[in-house]
Amino acid sequence: MSEVYAARRTRLRERCNAGGSAAALVTRPANVRYLAGAAPRGAVLLLGKREDLLVCQSPPDDRPYEGRPDEALRVQVLPQPAGDPAVAAAGLAHAQGADSLAVEEHHLTVARHRALASVAPRLRLADLGTAVEQLRLVKDEEEISCLRIGAEIADQALGELLESILVGRTERHLALELERRLVDHGADGPAFPTSVATGPNSGRRGHRPTDRRVEEGDFLSVCLGAAYRGYRCEIGRTFVIGTSPADWQIQLYDLVFAAQRAGREALMPGAAYRDVDRAARQVLDSAGFSEGLQPLTGHGVGLEIDEDPQLAPAAMGKLDACVPVTVEPGVHLPGRGGVRIDDTLVVRPEADGGPELLTITTKELLAL
Repeated sequence: MSEVYAARRTRLRERCNAGGSAAALVTRPANVRYLAGAAPRGAVLLLGKREDLLVCQSPPDDRPYEGRPDEALRVQVLPQPAGDPAVAAAGLAHAQGADSLAVEEHHLTVARHRALASVAPRLRLADLGTAVEQLRLVKDEEEISCLRIGAEIADQALGELLESILVGRTERHLALELERRLVDHGADGPAFPTSVATGPNSGRRGHRPTDRRVEEGDFLSVCLGAAYRGYRCEIGRTFVIGTSPADWQIQLYDLVFAAQRAGREALMPGAAYRDVDRAARQVLDSAGFSEGLQPLTGHGVGLEIDEDPQLAPAAMGKLDACVPVTVEPGVHLPGRGGVRIDDTLVVRPEADGGPELLTITTKELLAL
């Protein structure tokens, strides 16, 4: 992997040099991990004029789920644990002879930006922008492999839960059990707070579990994800509890399923982000559910659970191959509940079989 990290840093350095910056300071944790292999708490990465450095407050922990720093990268630990690695890195950049430093202004606070300027007043600060995030968009096969394993873990945890007795248990209890099962099966931990929603809560995006108990006839919607070696996937499913689904539940489920299928089928290299959103959204619009739809149909995943691209009505840009995204339309009817269906897929060309589905738990409307 050392060559992979070195190649990523080289691509970023080329962008910085083209923009007139001799050095770059990366502070956003996911970006540090992408370029350095690990992001110990508070660590920053300096792409220096003469040498690249991972600057840390304390020595990195040797824990696999936190990543391991690239062996070719020198780690510099601050003598004072309370010091700011970003400020120290700016001083190091100046000492290496850099006259300009590109920084992630979208991640720095105003106070921290001022501290950088004060430590080396002759060092011109420029904006690195989202250069690293753009490099992270297209995943290599090692990254996709981590996402694939994470998806397998999430599928396994969800499948085991569906085999247990659910009636009478609370949303909160079920969410905690799912997160325990993720870890039991090898995940670093949950990719995000697990959402379990029953009855009138079902179908809500980002619902926080409550003490409401599962009842016969409820819709039960579950959204969870596993983090594996730092990479995060997502899956969401909706079920009916205890009895055969009511007619309105079948109709609503079939509608959301059709919207999700339309979104998945629109995933191809060169497809506009907003066209993927439109493919799913127009199915729901045509059925009269234009009001209250969620603001996006899906988003990128990787070292963060909500990355670019955003599959939304006003999103600009087009998909590339090897970009992992979610497709997650949903409908919530106030007071009754609703349906969400959520998959993680990797964009692939038709010659390679089209989009690769990572989350494979059945999307059949099961009565549990």
